[in-house]
Amino acid sequence: MPRQSSHTINPAARTGTAPKPARSRDPVASGERDAAQNRRASHDYFLLERYEAGVALRGTEVKSIREGKANLKDAYGLVKDGEAFLLNAHIGPYSHGNIANHDETRTRKLLLHSEEVRKLMSKTQVKGHTLIPTRLYFKNGRVKCELALAKGKQDWDKRETERKREADREARSAINASKHRHKV
Repeated sequence: MPRQSSHTINPAARTGTAPKPARSRDPVASGERDAAQNRRASHDYFLLERYEAGVALRGTEVKSIREGKANLKDAYGLVKDGEAFLLNAHIGPYSHGNIANHDETRTRKLLLHSEEVRKLMSKTQVKGHTLIPTRLYFKNGRVKCELALAKGKQDWDKRETERKREADREARSAINASKHRHKV
């Protein structure tokens, strides 16, 4: 006849240690933080419209982006023969790569719908308009590139933007200072 147990024992309680919490993912890989940003884009250009595009990458390139080795500083987009490309985007070599590691500044194909490519082609043919990548990020495990249709700023435009930013900063600090004075 089998023995009947009067109680069950929790394995975690028996060893005296609590179960380990799940290890948190890298913020870049989980999509919480951008892998790369082009901060100069908003300073040098008026960003008119934004598009999300996938990027055709090799395996070592994706791993390098996860490590944070991507740079969009001198990158730009090009629409040619009904296809979109990302040029001059620098993705550093993968640290654990071998002889088959990728070329850092190779031309990469952007994955867009044909209708979006057609729109971008017509809009970039206007004088002074270009495609600028503003950020690289992960979405559902895939690398995405945010492209902005941009118009170049002249020097006086840049100074005007800087003046507006400075005025907004001063207004915010004045509001914060008045809030702190009334609390006392």
